[in-house]
Parts: sequence; structure tokens; C-alpha cells
Amino acid sequence: MHTFQSIVLAIIEGITEFLPISSTAHLKFANPFLGVEDSPFTNMFEVVIQLAAILSVVVIYWKKFVNFKHISFYIKLLIAIIPALIFGALLKKHIDASLDNLTFIACVMLGGGVILLFVDSLFKNDTINEERDVTYSRSFIIGCFQVLSILLPGLSRSAATIVGGMSQKLTRKLAAEFSFFLAVPTMLAASVKSFYDASKDNYLVLHNITKDQSENMQIHFGDILGKDNLHSLFTHDNLVALIIGGIVSFIVALIAVRFFIGYLQKHGFKLFGWYRIILGAVMLALIFAKVI
Repeated sequence: MHTFQSIVLAIIEGITEFLPISSTAHLKFANPFLGVEDSPFTNMFEVVIQLAAILSVVVIYWKKFVNFKHISFYIKLLIAIIPALIFGALLKKHIDASLDNLTFIACVMLGGGVILLFVDSLFKNDTINEERDVTYSRSFIIGCFQVLSILLPGLSRSAATIVGGMSQKLTRKLAAEFSFFLAVPTMLAASVKSFYDASKDNYLVLHNITKDQSENMQIHFGDILGKDNLHSLFTHDNLVALIIGGIVSFIVALIAVRFFIGYLQKHGFKLFGWYRIILGAVMLALIFAKVI
């Protein structure tokens, strides 16, 4: 991956990660136009720059994340992440197949936009505006909504969890903030898994082993994370792209979070809904015209 490609993708990620418009969809759509080919590294790159964007939340809300007097905050996040961990592990093949299907992602993008047009009118009875008032059961339900974004790439993790929060009577502002908080452990887990998956896929490529063949083979953990394999995965260009992409994504996300919270409080979701519908329709047209 070239530096220019990593910067453009990182800017897209930083802007879209916290908006309810699916950063995954934007990255998957941008790759063909930028000439970024699917590979173990690019798949990992997309997850790592997502983590970099998510870490901006830790900086913005650092008092919340380092306040060890309120252990309940961390417990709520742990409870909320459980559904994603379970379904992510059980449905890996489905998730991988969906991520490779641009038509499916575009349809989810469009359908999610329709839903966002009605979210503001559906959830008006918002009575919870403080994180301490979010119960463990509500946290778990919000975590279940996050599973929808795993099953339906293009739905948007932030959109799913914000709507989940609003369904539990959280205000739009608190629902968005809780979504941000939940993103931290979720993307940490996803990044660790992505690193391992990318290392394994790279090992298979190096040894000309298909994924079907690998299912009947015993591949040792040490081989996957061996020096030779990691050196071929993290070439100089790839490592530079990863570092620059992470930094750019983090900085852009810092700005995007501030904008989104302010906009959401005043205007709601309709603009994002129309944006998703238009972009989803455009992408479907480009796919059927075989432009991408």
C-alpha cells in the first residue's frame, strides 16, 4: 500500500467512523477507485485505522476512562461487548463473505438510510441523560444492537448502537457517547483478531495453501507469528502506511467526534439517512454498470 492510499483511506475512516454512515462501506467502496487490492495486509489496515480513530474517544473522554472509582463504567462496557464477541466468533464465515460482497453492503447502506429517516420520531421518550443511570441490562441490550452491524456490514456500528441506546430511553447525546465508549473495547478486540487473521492469511499465501486446505491442516501458532511471516506482512512500505494511516485517522476523528455530537443534538439523523440512501443508490448503479 502506498502512502497516498493510506492517507486517503485514513481521512475517510476518521470522518465516517463516528457518523452513522458506515466507515466499512466507505472503505470498501473507496478501495477500487484508489487501486487498493484485497490482501491480508489491507484487511488488517482497515481495522487498525478504525482502532486509531476509536482511540480519539479515549483522549476526548479521558476523565471517564481513567476514573477507576467508578468500576461500574467498565463493567457496563464488558457486558455490552459480550454479544459481539460471541456472534463474531460463531459467524466468522458469514461476516467474511458479506464483507466481500459490495452489492450486499450497498443494499444495507441504502436500507439503513431509510431507517434513519424515522429514528428521531420513533424514539422521543428519552429520559436518561447520564451514563451512571444506564443499567447493566440496558448496556447488554445496546450490545445486542451492535451485533446487527456485525451481521450486516454497511449498517454502521455507531448507527446500530446509537439507535440501540435511544431504544433504551437514552438521549441522543448520551446514546452517541455510549456508542463511542463501547467502540473502544470492541475495536481493541477486533484489532487483535485482525492481526492474527492477517498473519494467518499471509502465511497461507506464502506457502501456497488455500483456506479449504488449511481447515484440514494443523498450523502452529508459532509459524503464523514467526519472524519470517511477519516480515513479509509488515514490509517497509506497509509499516509506513500503517503508521501514517493510524495518525491521520486519529487526528481526523478528533474533529469528527466534536462535530457529530453538536450536530446530532440540534438536527438529528435525517441528513445522514438521506446521505446513505443517495450513496447506496449510486454505488448500486456503479456496481451494476460494472464500474467497480
